Amino acid sequence: MRILFVSSEVAPYSKTGGLADVSSALPATLKKRGHEILVVTPRYGQIDVATWDLRRRRLKLTISIKGKTIQGGILDGQSPEGVPIAFVDQPKYFERQGLYGENGQDYTDNDERFAFLCHAALETCIMSGFSPDVIHLNDWQTAPIAALVQHIYRDKPEINSAGTLLTIHNLGYQGLFPPEAIMSLGLDWQLFTPSTMEFFGKLSFLKAGLVFADKLTTVSPTYAQEIQTSDMGFGLDGILKDRAEDLRGILNGANYRDWDPTHDAFIASPFSMQDLSGKTVCKADLQQKMGLPMNHDAAIIGCISRLSDQKGIDLFLKKATELLDLDCQFVFLGEGQKDIEDSLDKLAFEHPHRLAFHRGYNEELAHVIQAGSDMLLVPSRYEPCGLTQIYALRYGTVPIVRAVGGLDDTIDDADDEFGTGFKFRDADSSQLLAAIKRALTRYSDRVGWRRLMESGMSMDFSWDLPARRYEAVYKEIRNLRK
Repeated sequence: MRILFVSSEVAPYSKTGGLADVSSALPATLKKRGHEILVVTPRYGQIDVATWDLRRRRLKLTISIKGKTIQGGILDGQSPEGVPIAFVDQPKYFERQGLYGENGQDYTDNDERFAFLCHAALETCIMSGFSPDVIHLNDWQTAPIAALVQHIYRDKPEINSAGTLLTIHNLGYQGLFPPEAIMSLGLDWQLFTPSTMEFFGKLSFLKAGLVFADKLTTVSPTYAQEIQTSDMGFGLDGILKDRAEDLRGILNGANYRDWDPTHDAFIASPFSMQDLSGKTVCKADLQQKMGLPMNHDAAIIGCISRLSDQKGIDLFLKKATELLDLDCQFVFLGEGQKDIEDSLDKLAFEHPHRLAFHRGYNEELAHVIQAGSDMLLVPSRYEPCGLTQIYALRYGTVPIVRAVGGLDDTIDDADDEFGTGFKFRDADSSQLLAAIKRALTRYSDRVGWRRLMESGMSMDFSWDLPARRYEAVYKEIRNLRK
């Protein structure tokens, strides 16, 4: 099949979270399985043309945004796995410090920026003669393409047989804008209704995809069920229940090319399930890099996370006094809400022997934390899939997670005979504390802990099975259009 895959971020070029990893690994697996695939993504300012050997295509984009003619271009590149990538080049919109905003604030013209991306993806197909069977959309930034295909581009020969799939990576981010943002997309005001794109007086980019895409997927089976409830549906549960027959939950895979301790270039020493000696070296390296006491016996609990209410870091902060009295060390890496960042900074200053915090995201340090930690904390209020806990398993780093979404799907509680981690049920700080204490008790049993590590390291979350499940959905869409 011919697949157009459109995403606002693609690793290793741009990344704020798991979407970038999926947008790299899934297309690579699909290509390996024989499909013709083209990825379209913005060329952000951080993506250096020379470093990535990008070539400017002799193709000029001319797109109307709110009555303004905006011009841009396409830079052709190729991923490390050989997947063709078309980078949408529009300096006014994309050559900025951040992807979606700066200093905790979204860019005020995000509606224009990603409307340009949506149109550019379809115009690229038209001008290059790429006629996709399926257009795979990801999150709110590209969801309006489903509406554009139906209402603007359906008469274009390159587009008229294409079906659309929207993958919801996080329903909590909906792309909400003032009503006039519909003019950024060039769509008719008749689509600004509660049954289409209007959401409590605002225009929802995400809702455009939920309404108009042929099929919908989420990134784990449990999350597909959760978002059909009022608790986790963010006001869109009604639409999702109505479209339940078109909704699938497909668990994300892991990119073991980049995340595997046997060949990870970022870590101090390689190691494997057969030879764990290198993990001891990685633990000492992590303690040294983060300024923690060089104590091999103390368990290190790592946390690599966006610092937001969703991620449940406040549950840790509420019990910080008791947690920092435990015989262990904590390492945090992340950025987000300033109040959470400031609280972690304060704890690191007051308890330098117990807690270290690196503000901001650092890819190399993320690998160092995965390899050097004994446990990984993921206390999310909701988690569509989560990849850090999947990576942690491969590194022998035992996850401590809230039993929600993809965390529940990927981790088996160590109370069971074949467990791989520790789970707590509610978004409750006392339950988090109890789960950490339970993990530390098990950690003191070195033979049992080794067995727990090996159970996790033997798990296989590679992308081949998810890719085959996406193929099945693509075939359904193709048959619908035929």
